[in-house]
Amino acid sequence: MAAGFVALMLLTWAAPAHAHQPVPLNASDSTPARGPLLVDGTVSFAVYATVRKGTMRGFRFGLKAADQLALQLLIPDSSPVNHLSVAELPIVTVIDPTGKSTTMPITERTPFFEPYSGTSYLYLSRLTERARAGTYQVTVTGNSSMKVPVVVAVGYREVRGTVLN
Repeated sequence: MAAGFVALMLLTWAAPAHAHQPVPLNASDSTPARGPLLVDGTVSFAVYATVRKGTMRGFRFGLKAADQLALQLLIPDSSPVNHLSVAELPIVTVIDPTGKSTTMPITERTPFFEPYSGTSYLYLSRLTERARAGTYQVTVTGNSSMKVPVVVAVGYREVRGTVLN
């Protein structure tokens, strides 16, 4: 039974590869320095993590001065996750190359149907701005006693990208 669930989750989470290149985070990716580096942050990546209170996941991505920073925070639109209060949702923090820290504010719950996997999501936050040249760091911190699956969408160009571990 457990093996079937794991296989189903892998298929579900891998399916968006047609639109965003999937990048799963696990327990060893506990900080941005320990997590993967998305070499070009303009490439569309879907970074998947599951967190609960007391856990953190991290990754990094690179941008050039002329690039656009584009991040979106999503959760599955399924119970019980879609009923969590703002205080129970994960906190996503972005640190730019100068050290400036920005927490992605939870400002929406806009439905989004992802056709490749057949999964319904809710957009919680979007961040778009002119990039600073260098490496950005992202942390996803759990805020709920339950495990909460999260997707951080990075970039906007639908091409294959490089991920360094």
